[in-house]
Amino acid sequence: MNPARTLIVDLPGPDLTPEQGHFLARHSFGGVCLFTRNITTLERTARLVTDIRAALGHDALIATDQEGGAVLRRLDVPHPPTPQALGRLGDVEDAREAGRVAARGLIELGINWNYAPSLDVNVDPLNPVIGERSFGADPALVAALGVAWAQGSEDMGVLSAVKHFPGHGDTRTDSHLALPVVDKSRAQLEAVEWLPFRAAVRANLGSVMTAHILYPQIDEEFPATLSPALLRDLLRREWGYGGVIVTDAMDMRAVADRYPDGRGAALALNAGADAVLICGHGGLDIHVRHLEAIERALQSGDLLSARVKEASGRLERAATRFPGTPRSYATAQRQIDEAWADGIAGRSLETLGTVPSIQRGEPVLLIAHRQPPTGGPYGDSLGGEALAEALRPVFPGLQLALHDGHDLSAVHALLAACPDAPVLLATTERWDVGGAVRELARTLKGRRTVHLALWNPDVAAELGLPALLTHGFRPAQWRALAAALNRRMPG
Repeated sequence: MNPARTLIVDLPGPDLTPEQGHFLARHSFGGVCLFTRNITTLERTARLVTDIRAALGHDALIATDQEGGAVLRRLDVPHPPTPQALGRLGDVEDAREAGRVAARGLIELGINWNYAPSLDVNVDPLNPVIGERSFGADPALVAALGVAWAQGSEDMGVLSAVKHFPGHGDTRTDSHLALPVVDKSRAQLEAVEWLPFRAAVRANLGSVMTAHILYPQIDEEFPATLSPALLRDLLRREWGYGGVIVTDAMDMRAVADRYPDGRGAALALNAGADAVLICGHGGLDIHVRHLEAIERALQSGDLLSARVKEASGRLERAATRFPGTPRSYATAQRQIDEAWADGIAGRSLETLGTVPSIQRGEPVLLIAHRQPPTGGPYGDSLGGEALAEALRPVFPGLQLALHDGHDLSAVHALLAACPDAPVLLATTERWDVGGAVRELARTLKGRRTVHLALWNPDVAAELGLPALLTHGFRPAQWRALAAALNRRMPG
């Protein structure tokens, strides 16, 4: 019984150095979670996965977050669409295919665990963590689409992890930064947040990821990740779930601030978790601290060896069921998947209000954020230059004014220099667009303007301009947006 088998760790870069390989082999962790910094070319990343397995053993679980939309780690394969776009279309088979598309890009590398999809019901659209990661605000729709997505992934040989149990959709606190509190009764949770997870249990999906959220009416002391009431009593005993329970990253401040030096790891295992995810973001010492905390808990009797053995057994069975044997991603299949993703982007594009026409050949002004900030689970964002390049085939005379969300002097200068030109106001921010952009939108209401809402669609209603909502900011959405604007141009 090796307690390190319950730990899923991360690595600093795209290659496994000899020192890092010795570190993994010495401790014999249960697996590794890969991030954007680890995933480069097909050949290099496949070698990284092979090297990890050589160090940890072939039953290691290699994980990542390939949700679709904003949360993607591998970018050089067809992108699954945002769950929000799939929710707009409401087609279960589309959702199932999205899970397959995500999985095909992972199993090619030997990655056998995807921390997706999100089954969080988007109760509060101003939630800073979920947003377009959710299939919507209807629990039944989230359940149907989320289960289908996960089944599509598992059909392709990649273990799914539905998250964030028991629901992260009704809080404006980011658990990366602080501990959210959702003060709802059991009846309220059963009617909304829990409904998709009950469906996931009935479907016997392979794993569930926990939320670092306190639900005081269920457990007034521990957040869900550390809560025996939610993991052991509810998920295991009452609902009868037999799959793997994995924690969200334990370095997130919702847990790390309250249970420092790895103390949360032993509490999570004691509560019923099987795998403890630890992210050092380049450092390896944090993994050792968590392992030592578990070993101290075993020595003191606060954690029983039988519980660790049970957890390790579940992880071994999951690795047997999903061995991570690489499968070729044929060029023809990639082309099919790319065309499918483009079709989803086109069908999910939404129009708000009466979008004004732009004459073909007319000069057009594009206003966009230079490069919006990222945070939480997001690894990248859409900058104004990239969007301009995507739109120039439609608008050869496109002129671009960039801003940083605060200083709009270049924007106002361009608007003054071209008083009659139509305006494309792009919002590519996940969070608040800021007071300066809101004020700009008010001044544009008397001018031919189209709001291009490329990440957070809720901004469109706030700004009150005619809008095209893409439900995502990846290349498929750029192409769908350019095609829609092209179709609207007379002449």
